[in-house]
Amino acid sequence: MVVQQQRTARADPQDELAARLRLLQELSGRGVRALARDTGLSSSSLSRYLGGQTVPPWPAVLALCRLVKRDPRPLRPLWERASNPLPAPPKTSRQVQPPSPPSGAPRPPRNDLPRDVPDFTGREDELAAVLDAVAGSRVVAVDGMAGVGKTCLAVHAAYRLAGDHPDAQLYLDLHGFTEGREPLDPDTALRALLAALDVPSEKVPQEGGVEPLAACWRSELAGRRAVVVLDNAADAEQVRPLLPGAGPSVALITSRNRLLGLDEVPPVSLDVLSPAESAELLARASGEAASGGRLAREPEAAAEVLRLCGHLPLALRLAAARLRHRPGWTVGILVERMAEGSGEFDTAFAMSVRQLDRAQRRLFRLLGELPGSSFDEYVAAALADVPPRTARAMLEDLVDAHLVQQPAAGRYRLHDLVRQHARRAAAEQDPPAERERALARVLGYYVHAAAAADAAMPFPAGSRTASAGPAPAEVPRFADKNAALAWFGAEYGNLMAAFHAAVAAGADAHVCELPRFMRAYFARRCGTTHLNALFERSVDAARRLGDPLWLAEAHSDLGFARYNAGRMAEAGAAYEAAEPLVSVAGDVLSQAELTIRRGYLMWDEGHVEEPLELFRTAGRLYEAAGCPMGAAHATAYEAWALLQLGHREDAARLARKALDVPHSDPAWPPALTARITLGVAIAREEPGEAVRYLHEALDMARDDGHKHNEAWCLNCLGVALRRMGRYEEALDAHRRAFALLDELFEEHWKIHYLNGYGETCRLAGRPEEALRLHRRALELAPEVGYRHEEALAHAGIAAVLDGTDPAAAAEHRAAAEAVLRDLSPGPAPAAR
Repeated sequence: MVVQQQRTARADPQDELAARLRLLQELSGRGVRALARDTGLSSSSLSRYLGGQTVPPWPAVLALCRLVKRDPRPLRPLWERASNPLPAPPKTSRQVQPPSPPSGAPRPPRNDLPRDVPDFTGREDELAAVLDAVAGSRVVAVDGMAGVGKTCLAVHAAYRLAGDHPDAQLYLDLHGFTEGREPLDPDTALRALLAALDVPSEKVPQEGGVEPLAACWRSELAGRRAVVVLDNAADAEQVRPLLPGAGPSVALITSRNRLLGLDEVPPVSLDVLSPAESAELLARASGEAASGGRLAREPEAAAEVLRLCGHLPLALRLAAARLRHRPGWTVGILVERMAEGSGEFDTAFAMSVRQLDRAQRRLFRLLGELPGSSFDEYVAAALADVPPRTARAMLEDLVDAHLVQQPAAGRYRLHDLVRQHARRAAAEQDPPAERERALARVLGYYVHAAAAADAAMPFPAGSRTASAGPAPAEVPRFADKNAALAWFGAEYGNLMAAFHAAVAAGADAHVCELPRFMRAYFARRCGTTHLNALFERSVDAARRLGDPLWLAEAHSDLGFARYNAGRMAEAGAAYEAAEPLVSVAGDVLSQAELTIRRGYLMWDEGHVEEPLELFRTAGRLYEAAGCPMGAAHATAYEAWALLQLGHREDAARLARKALDVPHSDPAWPPALTARITLGVAIAREEPGEAVRYLHEALDMARDDGHKHNEAWCLNCLGVALRRMGRYEEALDAHRRAFALLDELFEEHWKIHYLNGYGETCRLAGRPEEALRLHRRALELAPEVGYRHEEALAHAGIAAVLDGTDPAAAAEHRAAAEAVLRDLSPGPAPAAR
């Protein structure tokens, strides 16, 4: 299966070299000092090399490559360009441009920061301390009691820093003290942050725990000027992996506790507002700042409001909202209403809630039951069982009452203290059955909304309709896959929280269905680690449900997740478990999906005849199921496999058949594979058409930001050009393909391309280079389990040695035939 890779544009070779060196550092697993020690470089010089301030001498690059056992030669052209740059206009700062969307339009920098409050008051000394700490160490921790304004100060400071950090402004609630939720674990937090930066799934480590993820996060931040707000941290252990490393990015942390374990992070502690600051905030938030207003006329009552609010900003804003929306009240009436509460928080909360009508109070209570953090009107509508328009109107009233925050247009959230109050009120006033029905509606909404988003991202297997729970009155509409990806990105944390809430509630149907509708998103953004964990739960839920079809699909999905994670034996075991269940269920689409997945697995393991027959069977099953995209995809893969076996005419015929299937999506999944296959297959007979097909495929890969697919296209373009006798152009295409893989340090992916590159070198009169490439394929093939490539490597070496060492050539040719006999009876491998 091909994997998506977002492309990051780096116009400056010095910046690009620094980024590549930072990847080497991450691969080493060492900090700057340890890396300097082990390479014999000075730590100050190494910091400048990694930060892009100075181009290192070539021996320094060699030392870094040797340490991590990487070939330094791919870096030489980049080092030379960085050492001898072309004249360019002066730059005020180096900025890495964010990835471009498939449409080609520039993507604006990511900004997740909540809205900066317009009535930010006081805190001059604390704000200066935060900015000074960031200037000195790039990280600061703001601590203080609940409601004291930590998040407000951090967000306000982040907006002040945004001008100098234009590449991204990120915000993540770590839920360290959110009632009803476990704190966000570092693994989930890192994946959410990497997804926010549009880091493609194949660059996100899938094994090894938190440390590789943290290294990837630091590497991504090192090439950007980003500001990150990590809100509501539970402790130092939760937040330590999320901190930036080398580079200009900064992080602002908030926590109710002092993070004593982060010795290197300067703290800024917040106390309650001073009486003067409290009075100013109350006046500004209530609209009573002008002299002669109610607060000025009733100074003693105003002072009592400040006392009842405990000089806490959150409580002051709640009280001010009541005064602002009640022009007929005196400040004394406000004091009377507040005095009915039991404490500085409850006085303000209860008074604000009492001003709501019955429906608004019910929605407010139920909002405390929501899994996840921020939410939109659709979720609120499902929760309260009202139309989205009604939910939106009620949410705006709750925003006006300062009970709900609106961090961005169309997004809402509850402060932890407000959530706690809402949950207590719901437990006291709403029957358990009503709260359970509300949660079930929310879980059903997320399943159906995810299904709608998944349907906007074409997947070769086709999309099913959601069946878990009743359909909500309305879900968002997704114009295209970019809108769907944006929704998944915004809702990722909520979807994960909904899944775990479904597990806890025993909502097995939701546990089975929700991960299925997130497969395409995970493939593009989140990798496979979490998807494996989700499908493990899905298998358990399907067993409890006792439905053979759901259990078959859960095993099949788990197998596919294992396959994408490189866990081939486990993938095969899951497919074996799914196969008899699929037969019992008799669902043709599930049979087709399982069949083509087994074909992918067997082909990658090196079998020949069996996967070909599986692709053919899958195509027939997809046709029977009425899924033309699946049928075309199976046909395209059959064509590709035949091409690898040397059957060019049959491959071309099937590729044309796949392309002839009507479709409207320019990024239709089968089209890429079919165009590549056809371009290579007809290279000798129709060179002009072949190049056109391959360039169309290359444009598709680039438009979608698939770097691995781009490398695939370039390598196949090299094969086609070689078959036309255009050897120098062919070699250039191969080199560009390998440069992309070198950029990603994807050594194992080269097994797909080494033999084809070697054959081009042989025919171009470069036998030594051809031997090196085939021998490298012979080394790599057993490591990654690609037996067919092992046979091709032997055949390639035999072809090179035919004229100089016939005996050795005969040995390698016999070895190729032996490998193929082990796999299946068939002809010797075709030259690539």
